[in-house]
Amino acid sequence: MLNTVPDTYLIDVRTREEYQLVGHPINAYLFPYMFMSPELKKTDDVYEYPINIKNKDFIKEISQVFKKTDNLLIISRSGVRSDLAARELLSAGFKKVYDVENGFEGPEFPFFSDSNKQKFYRQLAKRNKIYGFNHRRHYGWQWWGLPWTYEIDPKFIYPPDLNPPKKK
Repeated sequence: MLNTVPDTYLIDVRTREEYQLVGHPINAYLFPYMFMSPELKKTDDVYEYPINIKNKDFIKEISQVFKKTDNLLIISRSGVRSDLAARELLSAGFKKVYDVENGFEGPEFPFFSDSNKQKFYRQLAKRNKIYGFNHRRHYGWQWWGLPWTYEIDPKFIYPPDLNPPKKK
């Protein structure tokens, strides 16, 4: 669809950090749906900088670049944020919005769409210390061998980053 249907664009809704450091699909426009918190958080025994600050200008920024009739393919890390972003775009009047299933890196291993299987196999993998538990190693854009890069092209960068506010 990207290379064959006119007015089709790939929008990466991950954070700037993910886009740069993990890589991104070639020619994917960066429009973060959420931003990474600058505050370190501990949940159980895991430390992380959570991705939990909603981009309040998400729809406004996308509306300035794309038409409501464009085909918009939305991708995130595992498909969670892209699903939220796609729903919000549809609610804002965009007509042709598609969520890229499993995102760029794919879901955490093991993954089953059946919630009962998901719970059972994740507990089993954790208890038995299965190699790769909680790693993103199956499915997703990268796993399927689709084209991606680490290179930053200003044409595809989040527009506010190209024109930062002037310092006084």
